[in-house]
Amino acid sequence: MLPAFSRFAQDASYPYGAGGPNASFALITDNYMRMFGARREDFGAICVAQRANALSNPNALMKSPLSLEQYLAGRPISDPVTLYDCVMPCAGAEAFLVMREDDARAQGIPFARLIATIERHGAFADDIVQYRGGWAMDAEELWAMAGLAPDDVDVVETYDDYPVIVMMQFEDLGFCGKGEGPAFARGHDLTIEGSFPHNTCGGQLSSGQAGAAGGHLGIVEALRQVTGQTLGKAVPGARYGLASGFGMINYDRGLCSGAAVIEGVGT
Repeated sequence: MLPAFSRFAQDASYPYGAGGPNASFALITDNYMRMFGARREDFGAICVAQRANALSNPNALMKSPLSLEQYLAGRPISDPVTLYDCVMPCAGAEAFLVMREDDARAQGIPFARLIATIERHGAFADDIVQYRGGWAMDAEELWAMAGLAPDDVDVVETYDDYPVIVMMQFEDLGFCGKGEGPAFARGHDLTIEGSFPHNTCGGQLSSGQAGAAGGHLGIVEALRQVTGQTLGKAVPGARYGLASGFGMINYDRGLCSGAAVIEGVGT
């Protein structure tokens, strides 16, 4: 099944010995940079901020600060992707409880209410190289369902196996326009104390990617932030959180994308 998973992989990847996520995301990153003028410094802003956030997370793998200079000097992996663009696989797990609101209140458990979700498979099949994801099809519905606008969210947890996908989520979820991700990253402080608290536990890039559990990292961190149960620093007064996901890279498009908006309610 795996060798036949992607027609693109069969035709344009395996025959040339290029495989695996680093090479795949290098293609996507290079295309995105050419289309929208993104610079490595723009991706670095995301990685450096997430490392700063990870330093207060006792469970994060990465324990040392990362400067932009260090990011730019990172060892080449698959041009233009370098060392600090690549997610760190690790062992681990994430979990959260799903129950009726009455049960949470009866047990005195801080909780959050799920107020909106979207999910999409195989979006934009005509894209030769991916530069957008399924969020772009469904973001308007997500915010309408939540009764919120993007600016109303207090904390954002994006799927961050590589920073180019983070930029796509900034754009496709409505925080900025398509192609404006680089300027958005430059114009905002993405740390816990900043103007746009993002991947507040460090994200997968600095906390680690525990296999399939990596997709739950953002959900669990958003829950912790809006219910006042953080392991590290808290975003002051956080009430609304967004967690988004991406997976099964297929070179031309990600086969699955999703997002959820939650509201911290308390007990």
